[in-house]
Amino acid sequence: MARPDNVVDNSTSSTVGLGYSVGVGEAANFAAYAFAPATLVTPLGALSVLVSAVLSSTFLHEQLNVHGKIGCILSILGSTVMVIHAPQEEEVSSLESMAEKLKDPGFIVFAVCVLVSSLLLIFVAGPRYGQSNVLVYVLVCSAIGSLSVSCVKGLGIALKELFSGKPVLKEPLGWVLLVCLVICISIQINYLNKALDIFNTSVVTPIYYVLFTTAVMMCSAILFKEWQHMVLDNIIGTISGFLTIVSGIFLLHAFRDMPFTPDLLPLFLQQGRTDLHASWRSADRHQSCQHQPLLPSEDKGSHSTEEEEAESV
Repeated sequence: MARPDNVVDNSTSSTVGLGYSVGVGEAANFAAYAFAPATLVTPLGALSVLVSAVLSSTFLHEQLNVHGKIGCILSILGSTVMVIHAPQEEEVSSLESMAEKLKDPGFIVFAVCVLVSSLLLIFVAGPRYGQSNVLVYVLVCSAIGSLSVSCVKGLGIALKELFSGKPVLKEPLGWVLLVCLVICISIQINYLNKALDIFNTSVVTPIYYVLFTTAVMMCSAILFKEWQHMVLDNIIGTISGFLTIVSGIFLLHAFRDMPFTPDLLPLFLQQGRTDLHASWRSADRHQSCQHQPLLPSEDKGSHSTEEEEAESV
Protein backbone atom coordinates (compact mmCIF):
# COMPACT_ATOMS: atom_id res chain seq x y z
CA MET A 1 0.00 0.00 0.00
CA ALA A 2 1.32 3.41 -0.94
CA ARG A 3 1.88 5.92 1.81
CA PRO A 4 -0.33 9.02 1.94
CA ASP A 5 1.01 12.19 0.41
CA ASN A 6 1.16 14.00 3.72
CA VAL A 7 3.45 11.32 5.19
CA VAL A 8 5.85 11.70 2.28
CA ASP A 9 5.80 15.45 2.63
CA ASN A 10 6.43 15.28 6.37
CA SER A 11 9.35 12.86 6.03
CA THR A 12 10.85 14.90 3.22
CA SER A 13 10.54 18.14 5.15
CA SER A 14 12.09 16.57 8.25
CA THR A 15 15.03 15.27 6.21
CA VAL A 16 15.55 18.66 4.61
CA GLY A 17 15.35 20.34 7.99
CA LEU A 18 17.91 17.94 9.41
CA GLY A 19 20.23 18.63 6.46
CA TYR A 20 19.94 22.39 6.98
CA SER A 21 20.66 22.00 10.69
CA VAL A 22 23.76 19.91 10.07
CA GLY A 23 24.94 22.34 7.39
CA VAL A 24 24.50 25.35 9.66
CA GLY A 25 26.34 23.58 12.47
CA GLU A 26 29.30 22.65 10.29
CA ALA A 27 29.47 26.19 8.88
CA ALA A 28 29.52 27.62 12.40
CA ASN A 29 32.23 25.14 13.39
CA PHE A 30 34.24 26.12 10.32
CA ALA A 31 33.92 29.81 11.19
CA ALA A 32 34.99 29.16 14.78
CA TYR A 33 38.36 27.81 13.63
CA ALA A 34 38.95 31.02 11.70
CA PHE A 35 38.44 33.28 14.73
CA ALA A 36 39.46 31.20 17.76
CA PRO A 37 42.34 28.89 18.75
CA ALA A 38 41.90 25.28 17.70
CA THR A 39 42.85 24.19 21.22
CA LEU A 40 39.67 25.90 22.42
CA VAL A 41 37.32 25.06 19.53
CA THR A 42 37.99 21.32 19.31
CA PRO A 43 37.35 20.37 22.98
CA LEU A 44 34.16 22.45 22.96
CA GLY A 45 32.87 20.07 20.31
CA ALA A 46 31.90 17.90 23.29
CA LEU A 47 28.97 20.26 23.81
CA SER A 48 27.40 18.90 20.63
CA VAL A 49 27.34 15.45 22.22
CA LEU A 50 25.80 16.96 25.35
CA VAL A 51 23.13 18.87 23.41
CA SER A 52 22.22 15.82 21.34
CA ALA A 53 21.85 13.73 24.52
CA VAL A 54 19.60 16.30 26.17
CA LEU A 55 17.45 16.81 23.06
CA SER A 56 17.13 13.04 22.56
CA SER A 57 16.00 12.66 26.15
CA THR A 58 13.52 15.53 25.82
CA PHE A 59 11.97 15.01 22.39
CA LEU A 60 12.71 11.37 21.54
CA HIS A 61 12.09 10.14 25.11
CA GLU A 62 15.40 8.30 25.27
CA GLN A 63 16.51 7.37 28.74
CA LEU A 64 19.22 9.54 30.29
CA ASN A 65 20.39 7.76 33.42
CA VAL A 66 22.28 9.14 36.40
CA HIS A 67 25.65 8.54 34.75
CA GLY A 68 24.56 10.51 31.69
CA LYS A 69 23.34 13.45 33.78
CA ILE A 70 26.61 13.54 35.72
CA GLY A 71 28.49 13.37 32.41
CA CYS A 72 26.55 16.36 31.08
CA ILE A 73 27.35 18.39 34.19
CA LEU A 74 31.05 17.48 33.98
CA SER A 75 31.17 18.45 30.29
CA ILE A 76 29.68 21.86 31.05
CA LEU A 77 32.09 22.46 33.93
CA GLY A 78 35.10 21.37 31.90
CA SER A 79 34.11 23.56 28.95
CA THR A 80 33.72 26.54 31.27
CA VAL A 81 37.18 25.98 32.76
CA MET A 82 38.72 25.68 29.28
CA VAL A 83 37.08 28.90 28.10
CA ILE A 84 38.38 30.77 31.15
CA HIS A 85 41.94 29.50 30.63
CA ALA A 86 41.92 29.52 26.82
CA PRO A 87 45.35 29.94 25.19
CA GLN A 88 46.21 32.78 22.84
CA GLU A 89 47.61 31.78 19.48
CA GLU A 90 50.06 33.81 17.44
CA GLU A 91 48.39 36.20 15.05
CA VAL A 92 47.97 34.69 11.59
CA SER A 93 46.13 37.16 9.39
CA SER A 94 47.20 36.21 5.86
CA LEU A 95 48.09 33.24 3.72
CA GLU A 96 51.68 34.43 3.60
CA SER A 97 52.02 34.16 7.37
CA MET A 98 50.22 30.81 7.22
CA ALA A 99 52.77 29.60 4.66
CA GLU A 100 55.57 30.63 7.01
CA LYS A 101 53.96 28.65 9.80
CA LEU A 102 53.68 25.57 7.60
CA LYS A 103 57.39 25.81 6.76
CA ASP A 104 58.35 25.63 10.43
CA PRO A 105 60.67 22.61 11.05
CA GLY A 106 58.68 21.54 14.09
CA PHE A 107 55.44 21.29 12.13
CA ILE A 108 57.16 19.51 9.23
CA VAL A 109 58.51 16.87 11.62
CA PHE A 110 55.05 16.52 13.21
CA ALA A 111 53.34 16.15 9.82
CA VAL A 112 55.85 13.55 8.65
CA CYS A 113 55.38 11.55 11.86
CA VAL A 114 51.61 11.68 11.44
CA LEU A 115 51.75 10.51 7.83
CA VAL A 116 54.24 7.70 8.50
CA SER A 117 52.35 6.44 11.54
CA SER A 118 49.04 6.58 9.65
CA LEU A 119 50.49 4.56 6.76
CA LEU A 120 51.84 1.96 9.18
CA LEU A 121 48.48 1.72 10.91
CA ILE A 122 46.61 1.39 7.62
CA PHE A 123 48.82 -1.11 5.80
CA VAL A 124 50.55 -3.01 8.63
CA ALA A 125 48.48 -2.89 11.82
CA GLY A 126 45.08 -2.62 10.13
CA PRO A 127 44.98 -6.05 8.42
CA ARG A 128 46.34 -7.77 11.56
CA TYR A 129 44.70 -6.02 14.49
CA GLY A 130 41.96 -3.82 12.98
CA GLN A 131 39.22 -6.34 13.69
CA SER A 132 40.19 -6.88 17.33
CA ASN A 133 41.69 -3.59 18.56
CA VAL A 134 39.59 -0.43 18.52
CA LEU A 135 42.65 1.84 18.69
CA VAL A 136 43.93 1.00 15.19
CA TYR A 137 41.30 2.74 13.07
CA VAL A 138 40.55 5.41 15.69
CA LEU A 139 44.22 6.41 15.77
CA VAL A 140 44.18 6.82 11.99
CA CYS A 141 41.14 9.11 12.21
CA SER A 142 42.63 11.14 15.05
CA ALA A 143 46.07 11.61 13.49
CA ILE A 144 44.72 12.61 10.09
CA GLY A 145 42.11 14.78 11.80
CA SER A 146 44.80 16.96 13.35
CA LEU A 147 46.03 17.82 9.85
CA SER A 148 42.49 18.48 8.62
CA VAL A 149 41.96 21.01 11.40
CA SER A 150 45.11 22.85 10.29
CA CYS A 151 43.75 22.91 6.73
CA VAL A 152 40.44 24.27 7.99
CA LYS A 153 42.31 26.98 9.89
CA GLY A 154 44.18 28.01 6.73
CA LEU A 155 41.00 28.01 4.62
CA GLY A 156 39.28 30.17 7.20
CA ILE A 157 42.05 32.74 6.87
CA ALA A 158 41.75 32.54 3.06
CA LEU A 159 38.01 33.19 3.26
CA LYS A 160 38.54 36.22 5.49
CA GLU A 161 40.97 37.62 2.94
CA LEU A 162 38.56 36.82 0.11
CA PHE A 163 35.74 38.72 1.79
CA SER A 164 38.06 41.67 2.36
CA GLY A 165 38.71 41.92 -1.39
CA LYS A 166 42.17 40.36 -1.69
CA PRO A 167 42.98 38.14 -4.74
CA VAL A 168 43.07 34.92 -2.75
CA LEU A 169 41.96 32.72 -5.65
CA LYS A 170 45.29 33.31 -7.36
CA GLU A 171 47.21 31.98 -4.37
CA PRO A 172 48.17 28.30 -4.79
CA LEU A 173 48.29 27.69 -1.04
CA GLY A 174 44.52 28.04 -0.69
CA TRP A 175 43.88 25.37 -3.33
CA VAL A 176 46.49 23.07 -1.81
CA LEU A 177 44.82 23.39 1.58
CA LEU A 178 41.44 22.64 0.02
CA VAL A 179 42.70 19.47 -1.69
CA CYS A 180 44.45 18.33 1.50
CA LEU A 181 41.26 18.95 3.49
CA VAL A 182 39.17 16.83 1.11
CA ILE A 183 41.69 13.97 1.29
CA CYS A 184 41.95 14.12 5.09
CA ILE A 185 38.19 14.21 5.62
CA SER A 186 37.70 11.29 3.22
CA ILE A 187 40.23 9.20 5.16
CA GLN A 188 38.63 10.16 8.47
CA ILE A 189 35.12 9.22 7.36
CA ASN A 190 36.29 5.94 5.86
CA TYR A 191 38.14 4.62 8.89
CA LEU A 192 35.70 6.02 11.40
CA ASN A 193 32.92 4.09 9.64
CA LYS A 194 35.09 0.97 9.75
CA ALA A 195 35.57 1.38 13.49
CA LEU A 196 31.83 1.92 14.02
CA ASP A 197 30.99 -1.15 11.92
CA ILE A 198 33.23 -3.37 14.04
CA PHE A 199 32.89 -1.94 17.55
CA ASN A 200 30.12 -0.46 19.64
CA THR A 201 29.41 3.26 19.31
CA SER A 202 29.63 3.75 23.09
CA VAL A 203 33.23 2.51 22.90
CA VAL A 204 34.35 4.28 19.73
CA THR A 205 32.95 7.75 20.49
CA PRO A 206 34.77 8.50 23.79
CA ILE A 207 38.08 7.06 22.53
CA TYR A 208 37.85 8.99 19.27
CA TYR A 209 37.03 12.23 21.07
CA VAL A 210 39.99 11.90 23.45
CA LEU A 211 42.54 10.93 20.78
CA PHE A 212 41.29 13.44 18.20
CA THR A 213 41.27 16.34 20.65
CA THR A 214 44.72 15.42 21.96
CA ALA A 215 46.14 15.28 18.42
CA VAL A 216 44.57 18.62 17.49
CA MET A 217 45.91 20.28 20.63
CA MET A 218 49.41 18.98 19.88
CA CYS A 219 49.24 20.13 16.26
CA SER A 220 47.97 23.59 17.20
CA ALA A 221 50.60 23.97 19.90
CA ILE A 222 53.34 23.19 17.36
CA LEU A 223 51.92 25.14 14.43
CA PHE A 224 50.49 28.25 16.09
CA LYS A 225 52.59 28.29 19.28
CA GLU A 226 49.46 28.51 21.41
CA TRP A 227 51.13 27.28 24.60
CA GLN A 228 54.29 29.36 24.28
CA HIS A 229 53.10 32.41 26.25
CA MET A 230 50.77 30.65 28.69
CA VAL A 231 51.43 30.90 32.41
CA LEU A 232 51.35 27.83 34.65
CA ASP A 233 47.85 28.58 35.96
CA ASN A 234 46.34 28.65 32.48
CA ILE A 235 48.15 25.45 31.48
CA ILE A 236 46.85 23.61 34.53
CA GLY A 237 43.36 25.04 33.98
CA THR A 238 43.30 24.01 30.31
CA ILE A 239 44.47 20.47 31.05
CA SER A 240 42.07 20.13 33.99
CA GLY A 241 39.15 21.34 31.91
CA PHE A 242 40.01 18.93 29.12
CA LEU A 243 40.26 15.97 31.51
CA THR A 244 36.93 16.97 33.06
CA ILE A 245 35.29 16.95 29.63
CA VAL A 246 36.85 13.56 28.90
CA SER A 247 35.39 12.18 32.14
CA GLY A 248 31.96 13.56 31.29
CA ILE A 249 32.00 12.13 27.77
CA PHE A 250 33.10 8.76 29.14
CA LEU A 251 30.25 8.65 31.65
CA LEU A 252 27.75 9.81 29.04
CA HIS A 253 28.63 7.09 26.51
CA ALA A 254 30.10 4.16 28.39
CA PHE A 255 27.11 3.74 30.73
CA ARG A 256 24.37 4.87 28.35
CA ASP A 257 22.46 1.55 28.35
CA MET A 258 23.14 0.63 31.96
CA PRO A 259 20.13 1.13 34.27
CA PHE A 260 20.98 2.63 37.64
CA THR A 261 19.48 0.47 40.39
CA PRO A 262 20.19 0.33 44.15
CA ASP A 263 21.94 -3.02 43.60
CA LEU A 264 24.77 -1.14 41.83
CA LEU A 265 25.63 0.75 45.02
CA PRO A 266 28.68 -0.31 47.07
CA LEU A 267 28.12 -2.84 49.81
CA PHE A 268 28.47 -0.37 52.66
CA LEU A 269 25.87 1.90 51.07
CA GLN A 270 23.55 -1.06 50.51
CA GLN A 271 24.00 -2.04 54.18
CA GLY A 272 23.21 1.51 55.26
CA ARG A 273 20.20 1.54 52.97
CA THR A 274 18.99 -1.78 54.47
CA ASP A 275 19.46 -0.50 58.04
CA LEU A 276 17.63 2.71 57.17
CA HIS A 277 14.67 0.83 55.71
CA ALA A 278 14.62 -1.49 58.72
CA SER A 279 14.56 1.46 61.12
CA TRP A 280 11.77 3.06 59.10
CA ARG A 281 9.74 -0.16 59.20
CA SER A 282 10.24 -0.53 62.96
CA ALA A 283 9.26 3.10 63.52
CA ASP A 284 6.11 2.67 61.43
CA ARG A 285 5.24 -0.53 63.27
CA HIS A 286 5.75 1.15 66.65
CA GLN A 287 3.62 4.11 65.59
CA SER A 288 0.85 1.86 64.32
CA CYS A 289 0.88 -0.07 67.60
CA GLN A 290 0.41 3.14 69.56
CA HIS A 291 -2.73 3.99 67.62
CA GLN A 292 -4.29 0.51 67.96
CA PRO A 293 -6.52 -0.39 70.95
CA LEU A 294 -5.11 -2.72 73.55
CA LEU A 295 -7.83 -5.30 72.95
CA PRO A 296 -10.18 -5.75 70.01
CA SER A 297 -13.81 -4.81 70.52
CA GLU A 298 -15.02 -8.39 70.14
CA ASP A 299 -12.58 -9.58 72.81
CA LYS A 300 -13.83 -6.85 75.12
CA GLY A 301 -17.41 -7.95 74.67
CA SER A 302 -16.66 -11.61 75.29
CA HIS A 303 -14.57 -10.75 78.35
CA SER A 304 -17.37 -8.68 79.91
CA THR A 305 -19.88 -11.50 79.25
CA GLU A 306 -17.67 -14.01 81.02
CA GLU A 307 -17.39 -11.70 84.06
CA GLU A 308 -21.21 -11.34 84.31
CA GLU A 309 -21.68 -15.12 84.15
CA ALA A 310 -19.09 -15.61 86.89
CA GLU A 311 -20.85 -13.10 89.17
CA SER A 312 -24.26 -14.70 88.62
CA VAL A 313 -22.87 -18.10 89.58
